[in-house]
Amino acid sequence: MTLVLRICHLYPDLLNLYGDRGNIMVLAQRARWRGVDVAVVEVTLGRTAPGDADLYFLGGGEDRQQRIAADDLAARQRGPLTDAAAAGAVVLGVCGGYQLLGRFYRSADGRDLPGVGLLDLWTEHPGAGSRRLIGNLVVQPDGGGPALIGFENHGGRTYLGPGARPLGRIVLGFGNNGRDGGEGGVAAHVYGTYLHGPLLPKNPVFADRLIREALERRHPGCELAPLPEALEKHARAAVLARAGRPADA
Repeated sequence: MTLVLRICHLYPDLLNLYGDRGNIMVLAQRARWRGVDVAVVEVTLGRTAPGDADLYFLGGGEDRQQRIAADDLAARQRGPLTDAAAAGAVVLGVCGGYQLLGRFYRSADGRDLPGVGLLDLWTEHPGAGSRRLIGNLVVQPDGGGPALIGFENHGGRTYLGPGARPLGRIVLGFGNNGRDGGEGGVAAHVYGTYLHGPLLPKNPVFADRLIREALERRHPGCELAPLPEALEKHARAAVLARAGRPADA
């Protein structure tokens, strides 16, 4: 039986900071290396996301692009995304995309941008002149496994409600708000994070976790064959060395 992975990339023309499109490339290639057929659908403004994708991705954008995407997302995508997530699809949001998976984003001018409400969280910008949270980011994921590594650059401070849990705990960097030690948000198969750079090339174990969870929606019990990881390990070691952290064991 041939496995098929259906990926929906939301607003690739608006939300693509720090090479976020690379996350789609990694998901597709790591699946294809295992013999999985991959179909990627790009959804731009004015189009509605398909309800049958196995994985949905939202990248990051500057404030103007995020405002444009927020209105379209709330008007067109809230229903399809909510239904797909309830049916077991994986949803991943990075930076601005992460913020829009929550309930709302309150910008520096006090305007609330609507979110889709897949994660019980909200984001507030503390106002003009406040410090941006910028730098290398190292996170120990809840449940164990290799550290998640990347780069963060955001003005908003994100706070989790009781219906979401952090993706992990901060080892280096600021994370959600620079105060509570948490980074990212998770509920079921919905994930949000401030890790850019892009996220998945630097974190292949996490990429495989998303692929496996996405495939299990239609193929329960499927397993992913191991891949040679020499280049990925060298890349991680270089990033961790710049961040002053030990390489993976």
